Amino acid sequence: MRIGLVGKPNVGKSTTFAALTESAVEIANYPFTTIDPNVGVTFLPADADCPCRNLRDKREADGRLESATDDDPRAGSLCEPRTGTCIGYCRTVPVTLVDVAGLVPGAHDGKGRGNQFLNDLAQCDALIQVVDASGGTDIEGNPLGPGSCNPIDEHAFLVDELAMWIHGILDSGWSRGVRRVQAEGERGLVEFITGQLTGIGGTDSMVLSAISAFKAENSDLGVPWDWDDSIRASLAHHLRRAIFPLCVAANKADVAEPGAWDALASKVESEGGILLPTSADSELALRRAAKAGFIDYPPGAKNFSLTESGQSNLNDAQRKGLDALSERLDRLGGTGLVDLVSRIVRERLDRIVAYPVQDEGHWTDGDGRVLPDALLVQRGTNAKGLAYAVHSDLGDGFIRAVDGRTGRVIGADHELNDNDVIKIVAKS
Repeated sequence: MRIGLVGKPNVGKSTTFAALTESAVEIANYPFTTIDPNVGVTFLPADADCPCRNLRDKREADGRLESATDDDPRAGSLCEPRTGTCIGYCRTVPVTLVDVAGLVPGAHDGKGRGNQFLNDLAQCDALIQVVDASGGTDIEGNPLGPGSCNPIDEHAFLVDELAMWIHGILDSGWSRGVRRVQAEGERGLVEFITGQLTGIGGTDSMVLSAISAFKAENSDLGVPWDWDDSIRASLAHHLRRAIFPLCVAANKADVAEPGAWDALASKVESEGGILLPTSADSELALRRAAKAGFIDYPPGAKNFSLTESGQSNLNDAQRKGLDALSERLDRLGGTGLVDLVSRIVRERLDRIVAYPVQDEGHWTDGDGRVLPDALLVQRGTNAKGLAYAVHSDLGDGFIRAVDGRTGRVIGADHELNDNDVIKIVAKS
């Protein structure tokens, strides 16, 4: 699963990427700082407590384990994650992020990074548009100062570029498509459009949904071979909404005027998207301070606390900086970044967390590690689907699965629930 960070240059995409992935990338105050896409991994807190809490409860009740002490650095967690962390039963799960080069008007015609930018997006399951909520940069990303531009115009140009890109893909085969419609009717139209857009993630259900909305908005369309350029452009906009529903990070919210992004929020939410105010600079500063050992800051938390090292070693300027960050978090309710990605994963991509194990009794893998893997899978995934998510060989050789919580044998078609612990039995 990949989530793309998109938008015009110089709005904080690379800062957002660096903060969420804790990766070293170039961050600068000029357009096209990012040329080739950066790819990294961010870790999101799972909704439910890690199953290792249940494991601890059972072992303590059986007298096989002492209660966690106040000085336990993991606050009781027993699992051994191969990726991410688990502290206080808060398990983090990996999500791939892609920071794509800044988009400028005319990208669909090849301007800026043009088609390469758009092709990078085709590999993503969801998109976050990073917008300068302060209105401090023009449409090409040149800094002008807060209040100089309207964030809603910034959003609109990206929407138009994506729609025009789709429009171009449709037009490249439109004459062939209409011949198919003449021969096969409505089904031919759906199959033609799906075939054209498969390469950018278009599916049959997405196309059907877009065509339905398109026809509801345009009651007197006539036949497809008579549709002019403006009608096909309208269809492209509906297809964009279905294939690339945009979620928005209203970045630089900490320096924006109150209400600066209200109109944009109403528009995004009316189209089924999500908008949250964010401060990538704040998140990056907090993660760096936490990495240096000066503060305790679980990513996505609403505030932080000084560590003993912070109390002892911070100078006056650093303390003032952290005081300013604390005030900013109180005002914004957090930096917004982890909350936004989490909502996309849960609400837009509809993912749940599953824990595959080899030993259903001890919840361990073949090396004895407790709950080493936490996988994000599509809601509705069955036991065999989880096997394929772990490794294609497990899926091909699937025999049965076992529910680690109940010990019950389950079949290939058994639908998983969030936080399930599952053993896969397969031919070796």
